[in-house]
Amino acid sequence: MNHLSLLPIPQSLTVLPGMYVATSTRRILLQGAAPGDLRFAARRLQNALRAHAGVEWELTATPEGPPGEIGATLRVTAGSADHPQGYVLTIKDDGILIEAPNPTGIFYGVCTLIQIVEQTGRAFPCLHVNDYPDFAARGVMIDISRDKVPTMETLFMLIDMLAGWKINQVQLYTEHTFAYRNHPDVWARASPLTGEEALALDAYCKARFIDLVPNQNSFGHMHRWLIHPRYAALAETHGEFQAPWGVMQGPFSLAPEDPGSLDLVRSLYDELLPHFSSRLFNVGCDETVDLGQGRSKDACTQRGVGRVYLDFLLKLYDAVKHHGRTMMFWGDIVNNHPELIGELPRDVITLEWGYEADHPFDRNCARYAAAGIPFYVCPGTSSWQSIAGRTDNALGNLRNAAENGLKHGAIGYLITDWGDMGHWQVLPVSFLGFAMGAAFAWAYAANRDANVQAAVSRHAFTDPTGAMGKVAYDLGNVYRAVGYEPPNSSVLFWVLQSPPVSNPSALPPLDFDRALDAIDAATQPIAAERMTRSDAPLILQEFDNTVRLLRHACRLGQLLTAADGAGALPRRRLLNDDMREIIREYERLWLARNRLGGLSDSVARLERVRARYTAQEQTP
Repeated sequence: MNHLSLLPIPQSLTVLPGMYVATSTRRILLQGAAPGDLRFAARRLQNALRAHAGVEWELTATPEGPPGEIGATLRVTAGSADHPQGYVLTIKDDGILIEAPNPTGIFYGVCTLIQIVEQTGRAFPCLHVNDYPDFAARGVMIDISRDKVPTMETLFMLIDMLAGWKINQVQLYTEHTFAYRNHPDVWARASPLTGEEALALDAYCKARFIDLVPNQNSFGHMHRWLIHPRYAALAETHGEFQAPWGVMQGPFSLAPEDPGSLDLVRSLYDELLPHFSSRLFNVGCDETVDLGQGRSKDACTQRGVGRVYLDFLLKLYDAVKHHGRTMMFWGDIVNNHPELIGELPRDVITLEWGYEADHPFDRNCARYAAAGIPFYVCPGTSSWQSIAGRTDNALGNLRNAAENGLKHGAIGYLITDWGDMGHWQVLPVSFLGFAMGAAFAWAYAANRDANVQAAVSRHAFTDPTGAMGKVAYDLGNVYRAVGYEPPNSSVLFWVLQSPPVSNPSALPPLDFDRALDAIDAATQPIAAERMTRSDAPLILQEFDNTVRLLRHACRLGQLLTAADGAGALPRRRLLNDDMREIIREYERLWLARNRLGGLSDSVARLERVRARYTAQEQTP
């Protein structure tokens, strides 16, 4: 059993003596529920046995027939597991049995069995698994607004992958990328998700026991709306305002005191929500950092920023209740005003988010627990604003959220994957965070010390050699080699995003040579990979361009921090040519997984890097 890798590792697994050898002319028996309720899980098992064990097992709803013909039984039995989503899997030398109190548990038992089949072929080790989740809700939220809107093919692939890891909730973070029929100007160039596509995704998720939760930011992060003349009057401000991370230019948030803001949001809910069967709805409302610096200044002076925020939040709550949904919202603003937490309705779900390894989940979760407010913990993949990820930070953040969520009674665990500042990271960079977050959310104690590289390689990249997991892990730690770790980002990312540094001596000590060495070392194992995924060639191309972008950032960093300008002009010309080729490949890779909308905005950030080289050439 030491060679067997499972993701998530079950709560309890006991090895039994013997083996079960699968042969043809066996059947998969569906019992204890309407056969149709188990058919999808059974078909997944049937396909896995065909592909990896070379046997064809027919589905049946009756045990009648010759003795020994039943190879596997999927049986719904009341009380067979202690948790509504739990299951018991037993493999003995005379066959396989999965029991669960409902079809959901059967599906999860089949997911575990499929991972065994994929690794063992026809000869299964005898074992007994008693398994159930730590968190009832285990979700992934994908940013489809800054700037990537994935194709349907990409979304279906992701949903299948996540379902196999027992994820049971998906959200698509939306600002302006749903095709609202009454608001076409906002999404005209964004290649949005249409109503018909939302219906198809909802059905696809439901078949895999995933709740597709609608998501529409409704207060802050509304600049994609407020830049249009039709909505401009609803902005808190169109001027500059102070955010925690620096001065920003409006518009950004809705003006909460303007009745038109609530009217707009209600109209969005009326259009969006009928496309989703979920009874949950995430209204966002994070980072309203301009509140009180524009049209609501007087109201905030009189009543306080926190009170003005909460008053508008409660209006959104009423609008959500009107649609018969439970409101979810990001908790960062009420965390800044903890005295208001007790005033939240007891049927909201607060999303406690934070993306650093040392985020105060312990302190913040304790506040919600004390107030009796249901809450999720929401860590992240640490992929955004990094190019290749931040592995150590991601794992620390994901573990921190699981540990303190369990400690304080969180009802859910939501893994977030953002696209800030152009969404430069390719999708496979996020696989490590998705996989390990799913494992920690299901059974934290069993998975806390799992072999991350081996698990991610086999289950995310379908590479049994371990090479791709190691490459993803080590490339994701290149950010540490530079010698300085800014929050929620990496130095190499900011070297490319920021304007030229006029005073290099003001920078902290940075070691770009060491980072280049780390990149070279991280990529060494890639020659040994043996991925079986259908998109394996694309993944290799995505990592190749990611590595090229990392190296480019290192060479630019060397140029910016050079003690003298000797040889700077030819180096800038070489960097200009290199970036031109990176952009060409970047555009091709983008369209392999994503829609056209948003590409020009993202590429414009890379083109600004090139513009810096040409502008410097023209400087006398």
